[in-house]
Amino acid sequence: MRWALAKVAVAVTTMVALAFLVPLGLMVQETAHDRAFSSAERQAAELGPALAITTDHGALQRALASTKAGTAGLVAVHVPTAEGAFDTLGTARADAGQLAATAAGGRSATVPVPGGYALLQPVAVDNARIALVEVFVPEAALSAGVPTAWLVLSGVAAALVVISVLVADRLGTRIVGAARRLAAAARDLGAGNLQARAPDEDRDAPPELREAAAAFNAMAERVRQLLATEREMAADLSHRLRTPLTVLRLNTAALDDSETAEQTRQAVARLEHEVDQLIRAARGRGEDETVILGCDAADVVRDRTDFWSALAEDQGRRWRVDGTGRPALVPVSRADLAAALDAVLGNVFRHTDEGVSFGVEVRRTDYAVTVRVYDSGPGIADPEAALRRGEGAGGAGSTGLGLDIARRVAESTGGELTIGRTSRGGADIRLRLRTAPAARLSGPAGECLHTPAHPLP
Repeated sequence: MRWALAKVAVAVTTMVALAFLVPLGLMVQETAHDRAFSSAERQAAELGPALAITTDHGALQRALASTKAGTAGLVAVHVPTAEGAFDTLGTARADAGQLAATAAGGRSATVPVPGGYALLQPVAVDNARIALVEVFVPEAALSAGVPTAWLVLSGVAAALVVISVLVADRLGTRIVGAARRLAAAARDLGAGNLQARAPDEDRDAPPELREAAAAFNAMAERVRQLLATEREMAADLSHRLRTPLTVLRLNTAALDDSETAEQTRQAVARLEHEVDQLIRAARGRGEDETVILGCDAADVVRDRTDFWSALAEDQGRRWRVDGTGRPALVPVSRADLAAALDAVLGNVFRHTDEGVSFGVEVRRTDYAVTVRVYDSGPGIADPEAALRRGEGAGGAGSTGLGLDIARRVAESTGGELTIGRTSRGGADIRLRLRTAPAARLSGPAGECLHTPAHPLP
């Protein structure tokens, strides 16, 4: 913006300078021309009285010698003779034809001569004859002082341009500084710092940017309040689950010591543990704390597959987990990735028959981490409809939000969620989380992928 303002200042100031300085320079040149001829007229007028008194050559020679221009050889006197010609005293430059024409006209004239111009001034002498005083005006005299004037005017124009650029740069610095502070606050808020605010009382900022900063601060405060309310609602909802869970735990305590009863008690205990984690995650972070985005995808996959393994055992499903042996850092929060993974795994249990096997795989590249969930079920008939919020397979317990939640988590990193089929026809869902700037990572959502990394168990 500073460079743009500087260019505008240069353009505007240059046009203004040209509009005023060019006519001024031309006027200076015209003034020098008029000054040269006015001086020539005065020099001719000095010899007019001498010619009116006498035409004696000796007297006229003395009169010429008494003037500075005559001494310099710039003035000549043409005295008429009886034959109609002219006797010339001094250095003459005008030719006979120019002299005769001026004498016949009886008016002063300016005629071009080699090296400049000659001013011919007629003077009446005895017997109504016309004598002429010739004053030579050199070319240099017509432009005396003009180059210096143009140089001064050019310097003034350059100084005006420099001053305007400095003023524009100062103005641009104020605007750019305020805009950068607003952008920095926006970046901090986008990075998770809920306390990021833009200075809305910055005196150096223009009123429009101060208004933008105030609007941004109001928006940031509203976001903070909404997130706080959302956390409280999540914590309250999770807390309400404790009552039915307590009843379930008491009921399971009364069961016998069979394997099925023990599995039920373990499932209830794990569910209580998950509810406690939700409450701590919702209320454990203060409102003034920065939201940290980032987690280890491999660790989240291990944790969520351990959670779902109990239900998989109950339903006789086989499963496998690959690629979790080393960390896979991704720029999303652990809670968001866990929710996305639960949504995808939940679809496997909700929309496939008991006994259908599934697998989870973590892949790493230089630019992304891909979490792949695949199964040996019938697959997803309409991938595009499954990704639309509120739609999907439907049925009992289905809200149509699961895959949309996973898609939004992927797209928050610049990645995507793709739905395809395995070589056996089952669903193949890939959650691609971008970890570094790169070109497009894959084709559009809904493309079919027929290359499972590992066979299902």
